[in-house]
Amino acid sequence: MTTHVAVVTGAGRGIGKATAVRLAEDGLHVVCADRDSAGAERTVALLNRSGRSATACTVDVSRDADCRRVVELAAAIGGIRVLCNVAGVSPFSTGIAQVNEELWDRVFAVNVKSVFLMSRACLPYLSTCEADPVIVNMASVHAFAALAESAPYAASKGAIVALTRQMSIDLAPSGVRVVAVAPGAVDTPSSYTSAVALEADTHEFASLKDPHHIGWLGSPEDIAEAVAWLASPHARFVNGTTLVVDGGMLAQLSRRG
Repeated sequence: MTTHVAVVTGAGRGIGKATAVRLAEDGLHVVCADRDSAGAERTVALLNRSGRSATACTVDVSRDADCRRVVELAAAIGGIRVLCNVAGVSPFSTGIAQVNEELWDRVFAVNVKSVFLMSRACLPYLSTCEADPVIVNMASVHAFAALAESAPYAASKGAIVALTRQMSIDLAPSGVRVVAVAPGAVDTPSSYTSAVALEADTHEFASLKDPHHIGWLGSPEDIAEAVAWLASPHARFVNGTTLVVDGGMLAQLSRRG
């Protein structure tokens, strides 16, 4: 029987780690790719302890050679059925007047170019998979609503939404679905770092954990659950769209007033 493989970038922590764990629960062998090799190894160790199969791989997703190496490793293990482009950077407190060209290019290289590079490298293997192959990209609510001083991040996430839509059309003849998830506020270390950068009240941020509060603070596992559904045959009629998973954050005009 063919081993079905999921490649998850950014699997060393946060949403990427939770996604790797959730997909492994569905019986996929997960290639945990991350620039932080120790983080990827920790995720694999966690999965191995629970009897799941996984492999760690160090990668800079902004580099074509690295992306191809990860995919070759995954293809040697089994048939690639799922690619989850989760890796990203979120440098907030970077408005259009403050952000420098180097940072702008880095954000787009990691957040957007990586989706192109990983998807292109995986396509020959995904297109030969007969078990509903799918690419899941990680967008953000910032693609749909603006927050002050977040220019490169918001622009990159908007690009992912557009790229997901385009890829779904281009890859349809290959039988590969392409979808995206747009998380809201999620309880990860990077979210708190971003809150500090934006001079937000981290105590107020933490209080969003109340599920009765619209726009409440989600967990990485909440997002991973959505990814797992989109990656499953149960979502076979879902293609070219972005699923917002934000606890209702975009449902209201403002948190104040």
